[in-house]
Amino acid sequence: MSEHTPVDVDGQIEAVSRRLDTCERDGRPTLVSTISQRYATTVEDLWDACTSTERLPRWFAPVTGDLRQGGHYQVEGNANGTIETCEAPRSFSATWEFGGGVSWIAVRVDPDGDGARLTLEHSAPADMEAEFWKRFGPGATGVGWDMALLGLAQHLHAGASMPQEADGWERTDEGRRFVTASSARWGECSVTLGTPRDQAEQARDRTTAFFLGEQPPAED
Repeated sequence: MSEHTPVDVDGQIEAVSRRLDTCERDGRPTLVSTISQRYATTVEDLWDACTSTERLPRWFAPVTGDLRQGGHYQVEGNANGTIETCEAPRSFSATWEFGGGVSWIAVRVDPDGDGARLTLEHSAPADMEAEFWKRFGPGATGVGWDMALLGLAQHLHAGASMPQEADGWERTDEGRRFVTASSARWGECSVTLGTPRDQAEQARDRTTAFFLGEQPPAED
């Protein structure tokens, strides 16, 4: 991405829908973060942007591996995993293995009026997330996905060719506003799910500080 590509922070924050749910996977309770955005493009183009090894580095990160059902992938500097299902050009699911833990992502592309909508669900075992959730809340992963969807919007609409994080954009005034707003939205999702507001707001503030490279607030 060119460092001069402007970002409509308020517009992007409003364009994204976010939701938290509880569910089960293999008999274990899970926490599910869902993030979704409509793009002014076709289903085929949106699918290609999300699965092409040539386009992924332009808005997300380099991804290597055998990108087909049953294949293994690696996101440079981030997670790896196995692609569990793939039904081009509409959906795929995969394990998301990072830091010794295993969670799951499911990506869906649907027609939406004269455009296409991307929906991503990120599910994690509730017991694995318990302490981490208390400290950082859903924004710990949610802000990162928000930045990914922003990068995708910039790629599709403005021809951007680098992810937001590539040049430390989140430390700029524009980036700080975006991270703060995204973290606040995920904090409100946590409250809606049932987290006590004071706990959700403390986790929100710690997540915001992490993404901005600042000293986090002291824990109670």
